[in-house]
Amino acid sequence: MIHLEHILYEHDPATGVATITLHRPEVLNALTFDVYRELRNCFVALDSEPGVRAIVLTGTGRAFCSGGDVEQIIGELFSRDDQGLLEFTRLTCDLILAIRTCRRPVVAALNGLAAGAGAVIAAACDFRIASETAKIAFLFSKVGLSGADMGASWLLPRLVGLGRASELLMLGDFVSAKEAEAIGLYHSVVPSDQVPAEARIWAERLAKGPSSALATTKDFLNREATMELAPALEAEARAQAVCMQHPNFREAYEAFRGKRDPRFS
Repeated sequence: MIHLEHILYEHDPATGVATITLHRPEVLNALTFDVYRELRNCFVALDSEPGVRAIVLTGTGRAFCSGGDVEQIIGELFSRDDQGLLEFTRLTCDLILAIRTCRRPVVAALNGLAAGAGAVIAAACDFRIASETAKIAFLFSKVGLSGADMGASWLLPRLVGLGRASELLMLGDFVSAKEAEAIGLYHSVVPSDQVPAEARIWAERLAKGPSSALATTKDFLNREATMELAPALEAEARAQAVCMQHPNFREAYEAFRGKRDPRFS
């Protein structure tokens, strides 16, 4: 059972979809130290939470997430020493690692603005469904910080290519939803009132899939970025041989023969 204090959580056992909602609309869902910790802990827990097969991450109000809270995080950081600053930056990175290593597919429903840390959190998700108003910016260089923050310089080149990633991280400008879709950062852009339903469609489709095979796919998408071709092929061969022994492989075969939809476990 997932218990949260600073963000909203809902699980639909009928579909296997869990929804996490950032819920500080008065400050555009800005992050606090507590929200960072709770989000990280939530994704760690959802990796093995019974009945959860896909996750939607979204925000309340006009924004997905505007990044770190100016008063509750940024202002407080000036009073920290080297170790205190490193503890915070490691916490932010732990959240991204928790999203990427969570075996459940994660769909970001970008209901509005995504900036700074909010933009990186969106990039760490497996899919991004965005409102027509969901502009995005990796603002770190605008405030005198490195664009290599929270894994952004690892994630973005793999999503949009090195050239576009350099532009987004070094200039820090806002990108419209239309442009973000054109460069491959968003998977789908829809009118604002359709974002929850569209994200739900993607999540439910993923939830109906073969969970173990999807988890293996996500794991290899993470790991193969630093592998040479021959070791990658050997690793995939071994992983696929394991998947072939899973009941879902037999179920897909029987469903094909029976001319019906598969019922994956």
